[in-house]
Amino acid sequence: MSTWNSSSPTASPCRLVSSRRRTEAPPRRPSSESPPPKKMKSMAEIMAKSKQEEEEEEEEDRYSNVTCEKCSSGEGDDELLLCDKCDKGFHMKCLRPIMVRVPIGPWLCVDCSDQRPVRRLSQKKIMHFFRIEKETDQTETSQLSQEETKKYKRKSSSLTVKKRRRRLLPLVPSNDPEQRLTQMGTLATALTALGIEYSDDLNYVPGMAPRSANQSQFEKGGMQVLSKDDLETLEQCRAMYRRGEIPPLVVVFDPLEGYTVEADGPIKDFTFIAEYTGDVDYLKNRESDDCDSIMTLLLSEDPSKSLVICPDKYGNIARFINGINNHNRFSKKKQNCKCVRYSINGECRVLLVATRDISKGERLYYDYNGYEHEYPTHHFL
Repeated sequence: MSTWNSSSPTASPCRLVSSRRRTEAPPRRPSSESPPPKKMKSMAEIMAKSKQEEEEEEEEDRYSNVTCEKCSSGEGDDELLLCDKCDKGFHMKCLRPIMVRVPIGPWLCVDCSDQRPVRRLSQKKIMHFFRIEKETDQTETSQLSQEETKKYKRKSSSLTVKKRRRRLLPLVPSNDPEQRLTQMGTLATALTALGIEYSDDLNYVPGMAPRSANQSQFEKGGMQVLSKDDLETLEQCRAMYRRGEIPPLVVVFDPLEGYTVEADGPIKDFTFIAEYTGDVDYLKNRESDDCDSIMTLLLSEDPSKSLVICPDKYGNIARFINGINNHNRFSKKKQNCKCVRYSINGECRVLLVATRDISKGERLYYDYNGYEHEYPTHHFL
């Protein structure tokens, strides 16, 4: 190992040498004694010393222009290490890994010591490495007994926890039959007041869109398919509706919001509330419609084939659930349910689902702009 300090005129490349030397005070002699005669140096000693100084000066000049091979800077010479083999300089902080202190003994650079720095593997190489390791594990596992194999697989299984898919929950109707009659009565009153007939399914009226137009394969970008488990939950809820077992909801009239829906009992998160129903028509036929509850059913690549649900003549309780002002952050906090479009048996359907636990007396709100984000809600309360 060699270090260099240009501030020392007598420094050597092998070690740091201070330019100051310690001296001791000469012993005092009595004044009566005369100083001993000075011994004169011979010419040979003077020439030898002169030659040594010249060599040191030459060596100093040799290392005065040493720079770091990494940063090409000669500054910080007190941290500049010199290789004992190639005499190249390296700053301690420029080495990888960084050297915290001056090494003891001889020191060689990376090229002279044949020690290459560790390089980061690419993602492809890492994947290839684990693939080989996995194949090796499978070979070793096949040689183990059945018991050992189970234990080995348990230990070598991935630590990644897969997110559990949420399953749609069926509605929980009120236990009291009288309370259920009251809930149905509030819905009937609201439907009668607006001249709407009750319907719990999509209606295809002559002169509007036919049923053949409502196919999920026409959806732009595709549509999510309702899973088998959730389809069973939906069929269970439809059967409960037919028996008069409806969700704990009541329709109330508000002077500002008009008819709106309140929870008449607790509703759990991700509970099925209702399917959005009404007449199915082409969007192009309803562009100037003044109905305030038109719902998107199908967004086609061809705009002329896009479908909407119009609950102006037929509908259910979903017709009275209000939308939020999604341009107001305070209104967004009120949102507790959402509209989700699913492909059910090849047809497009719109389901209303709770997005959090809803307590009794709380009003239901959802965002009309769940997909296209174009419906103006600035005038919403």
